[in-house]
Amino acid sequence: MGLFKALRKFLVLVEVYYQYMLEYRSEIFFWMLSGILPFILMGIWIKLMEGVDFARYFLGVFITQELVSVWVIWEFEASVLNGFLSPLLLKPYDPMWYYIGMHIGERLAKLPFILAIVLVFFTLYPQAFWIPNPFYVLLYLILVLIVFILRFMIQYTLSFLAFWTERISQIDGIIFSIYMFLSGYFAPLEVFPQWARDLAYLTPFPYMIYLPVNVLLGKGIDLRGILVLLLWTTIFTIINRVFWRFSIRKYSAMGA
Repeated sequence: MGLFKALRKFLVLVEVYYQYMLEYRSEIFFWMLSGILPFILMGIWIKLMEGVDFARYFLGVFITQELVSVWVIWEFEASVLNGFLSPLLLKPYDPMWYYIGMHIGERLAKLPFILAIVLVFFTLYPQAFWIPNPFYVLLYLILVLIVFILRFMIQYTLSFLAFWTERISQIDGIIFSIYMFLSGYFAPLEVFPQWARDLAYLTPFPYMIYLPVNVLLGKGIDLRGILVLLLWTTIFTIINRVFWRFSIRKYSAMGA
């Protein structure tokens, strides 16, 4: 009963933030336009290597990136600087759930825009149209959920540095630049030299884009990759919870 009650409260929270995000639909649309870089890269790669595989791959990159994007570090930084975090700490549950609710509400609000861009894509590139295997689609959605948790935990953990310094969002900018190169965002990892692929697989980044996109395209199931993704998610979840307990003491000591 307690779990059901907590879930119901969380769904209400998601509904609140969904309605809130609907007030900024124009802003969300323009933010999504800033995320069409995969289609620009697609145009470059198609000229270098013919075939619809690259078109489908970068469509998958776009969809995946929109579904797993995380911006909690910016929100948390602002919450610490303007004092909004203090009333959140007085609530009966962890502030993390407010930020998760924000992200889910934003995702629901921009879903129609994602579908519209996909329809435009297939109108312009009808030869790239395909019907994914329902099993792979289901597995893809599960992987997207896990990737979102991993990205959220990484960025949320970095957010706690706001208790020590005022401009932590710049740190995420550096990490995002590395992520774009090693995740398969710029190009499928198979076009990279072997040493670059070996380097990428030492990080959690290839499992955030390259892995789920390949599943969506029906290129098989990489069980090792899925296990590594789960391992990274578990590691950062544990780090996040431990660092939160340590960091909140610092915030309390500041007089919050």
